[in-house]
Amino acid sequence: MASNQLQNQLLAATQMIEQQVDAEIAKLENMEEDDFDALRRRRMEGLKKQQQQKQEWLNNGHGEYSEFTTEKEFFDQCKKSKKLVCHFYRDTTFRSKIVDKHLAILSPKHLETKFIRMNVEKCPFLVERLRIKVIPTICIAKDGKTTDYIVGFDDLGGRDDFPTEMMEWRLGRAEIIEYSGDLLTPPWDPANAGGYKSILGHPKRTNKTIKDDGDDDSDADGDW
Repeated sequence: MASNQLQNQLLAATQMIEQQVDAEIAKLENMEEDDFDALRRRRMEGLKKQQQQKQEWLNNGHGEYSEFTTEKEFFDQCKKSKKLVCHFYRDTTFRSKIVDKHLAILSPKHLETKFIRMNVEKCPFLVERLRIKVIPTICIAKDGKTTDYIVGFDDLGGRDDFPTEMMEWRLGRAEIIEYSGDLLTPPWDPANAGGYKSILGHPKRTNKTIKDDGDDDSDADGDW
């Protein structure tokens, strides 16, 4: 009996889809030439706007992973780009190089977001203001406000060999890039790492000095 009920539900769903398709076909068949012209114009206008937006991003340095050295550059970029990913690094930190590799790959793929890096030793005021405690830390900002942090590799599987897709997924979870995959399921499972230590958990604030990697996190949100 349950099987018959399931079949009836599938049949009803199929019929509904067929009706929707038939209605769409009928609508297209009844369209006048002026309607097609209007549809074509709207499509062309949409494509032109997309191209203009893409060119604006490129003119603003999107598509490349840039090095910023001063706090003024950072604040200026926050005004220019609605979406910003900033990697705070230190030359002597091995894991910073891992982050660099992944962000350099993602930058040209996601033109909608500006990707930059800053050496913590050259921007002490900014580090203090954002309360960066662990290296590497990725600061995520939208419309001039910090909205999220990726601190260390806990949110990326807890291992150094995580794939770029894992970083892309985490940035998608932060809604800082346009992510087309499944946001609920990580694209990589580090079976030998014993699972994830934390997913999108905001780190607890401490009064420690800046250190390499670790479990500290940052939950400071605010205007720049």
